[in-house]
Amino acid sequence: MPEMPLSVRPVDFADARDVAIYLDLLDAYARDPMGADSPLPADVRERLPRDLAVHPGVHCLIAELHGTPVGMATCFAGYSTFRALPLLNIHDIAVLPEWRGRSVAQRLLAEIVDLGRRLGCCRITLEVRDDNPRARRLYERAGFIPSTCSLFMEKPL
Repeated sequence: MPEMPLSVRPVDFADARDVAIYLDLLDAYARDPMGADSPLPADVRERLPRDLAVHPGVHCLIAELHGTPVGMATCFAGYSTFRALPLLNIHDIAVLPEWRGRSVAQRLLAEIVDLGRRLGCCRITLEVRDDNPRARRLYERAGFIPSTCSLFMEKPL
């Protein structure tokens, strides 16, 4: 099978078209049952691009096939105090439903791994829902392993 002409590039938050593409892809993910199962609120759509544009260590990517946006990722740089090295956390990674199963997420992950290496990161982290076995298999195939020493917890504010 010939390789799919898929490109992955950073989001340019100074470009209104890029902002709209990123927000539409994130909104599609938010509406998905594996996301928030509801659209992005209007105030979030308004604030998010402005906030991400100035947030230190943010890396947002868009995957396109023949110029058509099909997936996105949002990553944040962090720091490992035990290793004294940067790390990269994948906060969002999503592919539009009609493009799933076509290696788009694999390509996004490969680009994120390359980015982590360029940044000198010691590891890449992510969270995945327990009820999302498809994503878990994808991450395991890409070399991610479950953490045996931590439990993700949150405190809503």
